Amino acid sequence: MTEFPSYKTVSTASLVPYARNARTHSPAQVDKIAASIREFGFLNPIITDGQNGIVAGHGRVMAAQKLGLETLPVIEASHLSEAQRKAYVLADNRLALDAGWDNDLLRIELQDLEADGFDLSLTGFDTDEIAALEMMGEELPGEGDNEGSTASLSDKFGIAPFSVLNAREGWWQNRKRAWLALGIKSEIGREGLAPTSVPKDLPEGHYLAGRGNNEGGSIFDPVLCELAYSWFSPPGGTVLDPFAGGSVRGIVASRLGRQYIGVELREEQVQANRAQGDDLCHDLPPVWITGDSRSIDRLCADVEADFVFSCPPYADLEVYSDDPKDLSTLKYEEFRPAYFEIIAKACSRLKQDRFACFVVGDVRDKKGNYYNFVGDTVEAFRAAGLHYYNEAILVTSVGSLPIRVGRQFASGRKLGKTHQNVLVFVKGNGKKATQACGAVEVHIPEPETENSDLGEEL
Repeated sequence: MTEFPSYKTVSTASLVPYARNARTHSPAQVDKIAASIREFGFLNPIITDGQNGIVAGHGRVMAAQKLGLETLPVIEASHLSEAQRKAYVLADNRLALDAGWDNDLLRIELQDLEADGFDLSLTGFDTDEIAALEMMGEELPGEGDNEGSTASLSDKFGIAPFSVLNAREGWWQNRKRAWLALGIKSEIGREGLAPTSVPKDLPEGHYLAGRGNNEGGSIFDPVLCELAYSWFSPPGGTVLDPFAGGSVRGIVASRLGRQYIGVELREEQVQANRAQGDDLCHDLPPVWITGDSRSIDRLCADVEADFVFSCPPYADLEVYSDDPKDLSTLKYEEFRPAYFEIIAKACSRLKQDRFACFVVGDVRDKKGNYYNFVGDTVEAFRAAGLHYYNEAILVTSVGSLPIRVGRQFASGRKLGKTHQNVLVFVKGNGKKATQACGAVEVHIPEPETENSDLGEEL
């Protein structure tokens, strides 16, 4: 009959480490154990040889000493021979390392803890391990094949949902050409307003040069639209855009079965957008409203949005009009409070447990220093009551940057910008917002053009 020894309490200082213990503990590991003890208490007794020599639990003793615990529970294994004690030290460490996991159940447990707001670091898993577990759940048969794993993520989500989105990839560029082949001309309505050259600090990929009279004028990337709508908004849901600008975000939303409502200050831009919407969006035409976004709560008083999505003016980097109501005409100290006000009012029209996403890039002041526009955007959404949920870097095309960057770097050590920040926020609970979005759809309706390949999978 197996005996179950009882534990007793001994002085921490009296415990003697095994001199030939082959298991090492880094300071980071000891810190993790200490954090676990603080959270859960000391629930795993130390195993000793009956004379306070440690057989198992060296890391726990080190953590207890770090925490200043004067006594610890121990179980005396005095019945073990010297050989058995040596073997047990190795077996205890080795078996713990060899223990397997049911990865599906492990993911579910970790996700539930995360949803409850529990600090996952206290489970002993670090962020990289948790991310790897999430990725493993998306692998195709034949686990361990990295290429197969990425293919599975792309099949399910359009592209792998990593925090770096590469708009230089062939897939992305082909997809972009296919969207534009529909006849999207977001630059129409902005003739004569765009700068005559690309501003130094706006990412090259933010631009499509050679488009009519608006050469060099910025337009939004339709592929980024497609991903944002597919990932963070429900099919049939309502998208609210407080800085509508050109037609891209509205047309892509419509083609993906979302009701788009955008507020735009300039009437000529609204008319141009509506003309394109009439031509390209027949079943669910986008809605553009002429007005000042600072009144979006009144202009869209009856809107209950499922997604707030926009690309705001980058302060005064591009001036879109001479209207004093246009935020791009303001100095940054005037721009910032107006920007906060618009975000707060737009988010007031967002349903609970829904996502919001802004695409932004930092802007330099006249002295060449950044305003911290990205940080201000995060602060504005937090002030509006939302949580900062995701961030991705959109890697944009290089274009003519190699021609320009040499001089600016040599004269001022300013790096050439080839990225934008995709910031995602949640109003309420991220789990519930995800459930409201439903499964990600990576198939979209066949477009009404012979020149497009949009009917294929993402």
